[in-house]
Amino acid sequence: KYTATREEEFSLLPCRSQLTYRIKTGVSKDGKILAQEMTMLWDSGAYADYAVNVTRASGYSAGGPYEIPNATVDAYTIYTNKPFGTAYRGFGHVEFFWGLERHMDLVAQAIGLDPLDFRLRNILKPGARTLTGEEITAHSGDIEACLRKAADLVGYGTVTPEEEKKAAASGRKIGKAVVGLHKAPAMPPFTATAVIIKMNEDATVTVNLSLTDYGQGTYTAVAQMVAERLGFPVERVKVAFENDTDRDPYDWQTVASKGLLMSGNAAILAAEDLLRNAYNDAAQILRAIPADLDHDEQGIFIRHRTEQRVEFRQLAIGYVFPNGNGLGGPLVGVGRYIAQGLTHLDKETGQGLPALDWTYGAHGMIVAVDPQTGEYDVLKVASVFDAGRVINPDAFRGQAIGGMLQGLGTATVEGYIYDRKGHLLNPSFTDNKIPTSRDLPVEVEVFGVECPQVDGPFGARGVGEHSMISVAAALGNAIQHATGAEITHMPLRFEDVWRALNRKEPVDNWITKSPYGSCKSAPEIGKYACD
Repeated sequence: KYTATREEEFSLLPCRSQLTYRIKTGVSKDGKILAQEMTMLWDSGAYADYAVNVTRASGYSAGGPYEIPNATVDAYTIYTNKPFGTAYRGFGHVEFFWGLERHMDLVAQAIGLDPLDFRLRNILKPGARTLTGEEITAHSGDIEACLRKAADLVGYGTVTPEEEKKAAASGRKIGKAVVGLHKAPAMPPFTATAVIIKMNEDATVTVNLSLTDYGQGTYTAVAQMVAERLGFPVERVKVAFENDTDRDPYDWQTVASKGLLMSGNAAILAAEDLLRNAYNDAAQILRAIPADLDHDEQGIFIRHRTEQRVEFRQLAIGYVFPNGNGLGGPLVGVGRYIAQGLTHLDKETGQGLPALDWTYGAHGMIVAVDPQTGEYDVLKVASVFDAGRVINPDAFRGQAIGGMLQGLGTATVEGYIYDRKGHLLNPSFTDNKIPTSRDLPVEVEVFGVECPQVDGPFGARGVGEHSMISVAAALGNAIQHATGAEITHMPLRFEDVWRALNRKEPVDNWITKSPYGSCKSAPEIGKYACD
């Protein structure tokens, strides 16, 4: 058994891939995006066996929730002598949305448009097409509603008297920003899953699936959907937590924010299969046809003679007639679900249908920045996601707040610092910090837009990773709105804001001569000037 030390954990084991993102955008006089050229350089470290999947997913999502009629996207996975890249919440979207949404603000600034207005002029609407040629429909989600709601929740475009008073008292400046996001499950186009439901002797049901719930709340949501479809109280539905690939039905992986949509659909199909089997047994017992039957939470009855019924407890493991004859057998339902209509991307044109669904969202943020020191406080974050249908409001809110705080960690403090020889300078939590509950914004609001997904379970779509995406961009844009500081890298440490304010230049400090050095991007020569 090998147990890594903390230093080895940072120096050797996998991490998020670093991204250098270069974007060039052509815009019409009325603020419509005409063309975009995007180049992504993903640092995969010493191995690229999994990082290449992040590169691919970022490539076909690169345009964000915006319509770009002419686009070139080149996404490269590059070997370096550093820890190897792997999957992490957001699957590359946290990194490239930092670049995309910062870029959107900078373009809006260059052409004299309000950044929110610029976004709204270019969002994907029904009839528009994504970079890969997928046509957006009315059930794809509503990014406009997400952006407008996030703007409303943070009072975008105004500073309240109370905010002005607090800012004046502290000597800080208020900045507000609203940014968009989207993500589709990054998975093979033929991804499949299955669910098995069995009825127990007391008419409770047990749901068996291979999807793993490690805190995201999927099991609770699946139990709710099964209960809804069966017409049972949710207390009578148990989801088995002890996953075993020898016993449980197949599932591809517990990744990609696809669990609710795919396992939810399979669970509903399994519930319907269980009811179908129960109705067939009841039809023989009651001497009726299944089409004439209905059920409540206790049993099945003839619709026009409701007194003629059989209880689920009598059917659960097989019905027994008074003379001892048996009928039916243990009630089991099987549900299988496979992604429909998806394709690989064409190697020549880049066109295809890689996305099971798109979940749109937006973050609004208010910050107070000290223009003398670069210190800042996050006063409020508003997180808005089009979940299709919010199955469990508490779990939805928990995902939103947890992911937002995780996104703030990435935005503010987390990141490896190397010297020019590739030595890691912060291989411990002393210098490579993570956020805690004390780092929560002063105020947090979460809102769910509900534009139902036509093929989602009860209209739902996943939101597991989305709460982390574009948080960093919202922070960077809000700081710039407050102070004018243009920062093109993350994390945004206080000293980075201070340097940007005082030196009036973008600062990149992901590779340094010393823990206190920094590097300025010099894309025109393809190198970095460091001091």
